[in-house]
Formats: sequence, C-alpha cells, structure tokens
Amino acid sequence: MTQARLTRRSVIGTVIGTKMDKTIIVRVETLYKHAKYGKYLRHRKKYYAHDEDETAGIGDQVSIVACRPLSKLKRWRLETIVQAAPDRGADVAAIAAAGAEDVLASKKQKKEQQADGGAS
Repeated sequence: MTQARLTRRSVIGTVIGTKMDKTIIVRVETLYKHAKYGKYLRHRKKYYAHDEDETAGIGDQVSIVACRPLSKLKRWRLETIVQAAPDRGADVAAIAAAGAEDVLASKKQKKEQQADGGAS
C-alpha cells in the first residue's frame, strides 16, 4: 500500500554563503505583525542547504525544500534558483531559468505518475 508523498515545506531566501563543499547558507526573512503592539517586525533565520551541483552563488534568490537530515545542520536542499544575483551575469540567469523549467516539468511528471498510480 503506497501513499502519495506529502508536500514538503518550501521557503525562498537569499544565499549568503557558499564556502562549504556542496552546501549553501540561505537567509530567509519573514515580516510579521506583533500581536499586542501592532508593529511590523522582521525575523531572519539561516538555513544550511545541500547544493549538489554548486550552481547557486552569493546574492541569488533561491527556493529550498525540506528533506531528511543530511548532516548535523543540513535539513534542506536547493530546489531552484529563483533569481540570479545581478553581478553574476547572464549565464547564471539562463541556468536559473532552465532550472525553473526543469522543476516545473518534474513536478508535472510526478503528478501524472501519482494520477496513473492512483487509477490502477
């Protein structure tokens, strides 16, 4: 009996470090309103994410998704480069666009496989 995989938690943030091998550090900022005083506050959190091909660079906007623990701190993996940093050039922007198309195609393929698996 197989169950469909639940959707994994996904966040978008900015790469702030790439010095480790196959690891990036991503800063995610959330803006929320204080419950009592109504002031808007900015919360920042750092996530360590696995970047197998080492495609992301400092300043890139990336989408990361939760996964199984890969090391002491790494519990996320790089999904796509949403927007390349302006100083990295057009080549990276093309890679980011191609990566986004690949992710959309793979998600569509997974949905079709789940639909075929559920129908039989």
